[in-house]
Amino acid sequence: MNKVRLGCTGLEINPLIFGTLPLGPLQAALSPEEGGRLIRYALERGVNLLDTAELYQTYPHILSALSGFEGEVHIASKTHANTAEQARAHVERALSALDLERLDIVHLHGARVADPFVERPEVIETLLRMKEEGKIAHVGLSSHFVSAIRKSVQHPEIEVVHPLINRAGMGIIDGTQAEMADAIAACADAGKGVYAMKALAGGNLISSARESLRYVLGLQGVHGVALGMLSEAEIDGNLALFHDDSADEALWEKLEGRRRKLAIMEAFCKGCGACVPACTNDALKLVDGKAVVDEEQCILCGYCGAACPEFMIRVV
Repeated sequence: MNKVRLGCTGLEINPLIFGTLPLGPLQAALSPEEGGRLIRYALERGVNLLDTAELYQTYPHILSALSGFEGEVHIASKTHANTAEQARAHVERALSALDLERLDIVHLHGARVADPFVERPEVIETLLRMKEEGKIAHVGLSSHFVSAIRKSVQHPEIEVVHPLINRAGMGIIDGTQAEMADAIAACADAGKGVYAMKALAGGNLISSARESLRYVLGLQGVHGVALGMLSEAEIDGNLALFHDDSADEALWEKLEGRRRKLAIMEAFCKGCGACVPACTNDALKLVDGKAVVDEEQCILCGYCGAACPEFMIRVV
């Protein structure tokens, strides 16, 4: 598999990055053994960067996949900490859970933090200190804000960015996909590694997955794309698409035409109700402070996903 250089980090990665969020209890709830088998399948076919986070609860899945594997693997994790103490605890927990001495990348997980350099400077300082201690190789920033990604250009201590970008612009909080694309290009020009998230808008763009993935892969400065994958067929199809721009029609018709449903990550739903008026089919309501979907009424348009300020509604 062809590899690309992740900015100035020195890391050589397969542009298809395994996003482990869907494996865990927040989405598909696969067992560590089931999830580990899928990760291992991808690793054996050349995928070499795994994306996880404190929130995802997928460290056991990764540990299972790595058992006995002798190939090259890079691990990127994230901390959503608000304090220095919590950030250190998150990194230490990842190292212990994965039986590692060092993580290749740790992002400040600031999906909804408009200016992490002002709002969470102590977290960045802690990650940089842990880099000096040899526990982190590269410090990164994960964000849904154009402004945060753009501002990171001025901060050389941020070596990798993990921005939200898709052709519909869904989930970008303060701008358009074109504005995020410009910020991504500026980061890459500054030497930062860039790997994208939400290329399929949390599942809302599955029906046009090939077109959507090609859009993100074709953006200037994008070195890789993190994708959640729940089957060997998805892994094989994505590898062929990413590396040869080839797509088996029968396979992709099945992948793009699969039965989907609306998934609400209840653990993180704040009951704000923003999704309810966005639904054109009256399929959503608040019950005991949480959003609940009436599957018989839901037409899977995805408008609610775009309205959710926490990006916690997915079509899966």
